[in-house]
Amino acid sequence: MASTPVLADVISALDALWPRERAEAWDAVGLVCGDPAATVRRVLFAVDPVQPVVDEAVRIGADLLVTHHPLYLRGTTTVAPEGPAAFKGRVVHDLIRAGVALHVAHTNADRADPGVSDALAAAVGLRITGPLVPDPDDPAGRRGLGRIGELDVPLTLAEFADLAARGLPETAVPLRVAGDPQATVRTVAVCGGSGDSLFAEVRAAGVDVFLTADLRHHPASEARLAGGPALIDAAHWATEWPWCEQAAAQLDAISDRHGWALRTHVSDAVTDPWTAHTSLPVPSSSSGAPR
Repeated sequence: MASTPVLADVISALDALWPRERAEAWDAVGLVCGDPAATVRRVLFAVDPVQPVVDEAVRIGADLLVTHHPLYLRGTTTVAPEGPAAFKGRVVHDLIRAGVALHVAHTNADRADPGVSDALAAAVGLRITGPLVPDPDDPAGRRGLGRIGELDVPLTLAEFADLAARGLPETAVPLRVAGDPQATVRTVAVCGGSGDSLFAEVRAAGVDVFLTADLRHHPASEARLAGGPALIDAAHWATEWPWCEQAAAQLDAISDRHGWALRTHVSDAVTDPWTAHTSLPVPSSSSGAPR
């Protein structure tokens, strides 16, 4: 007969998947709110601990919400639902009122095996060959930031960008591509979330494309001018959402192993902050600077 775990049991399982000590020193991971002795029957996974996701957790009767992004990344002295961070206070109050715990796995999930970038690589059709930035504490050489992958069949940059667009969840912001559309793509580096701090490692890897999110003008421009790989810039939320499905499957496997009466769900609420884009004509080289 299936047993019902308590929150402490589930958190212990999640900590085994994504040990908190592997998070960056500045990060805020782990249990945010929740009674360790409370029973857990339903778990919702999402990228952001924002109001629409909290409303969904309450609506489906979740006992635990697991998010990738922290609610309180920087120190705070209040969870009052007023002031500049009122939306965060409301989230905490709504979660506690409904009996929903909140657990965060952020940079510890980025570095895990499998982690956020494994899910991203799988979503865009890559066969993983190793981490982009290996974890020096992992003798197996499997953990670390980002992933390097190969395509089973070479594609042009335009074809791979189309494959990536179809593999990632749709957002209001389309993928941005820098490079020759007809260039051949065999190897790709990926990093879920913001990845423009990894350009040195990407160049050293010698890949054909780097796919990540939040690429800024100057780092991207300099990387291309330095002869780096083609770039594909996707929405931050879209590059991390595939991890939610991967994480839910991992908890499902643990639940089956322990004989837990536990159900997992993945939120499909698009919580990327950008809600629309406008297509403008690209000026020709002879038309001068835009006015």
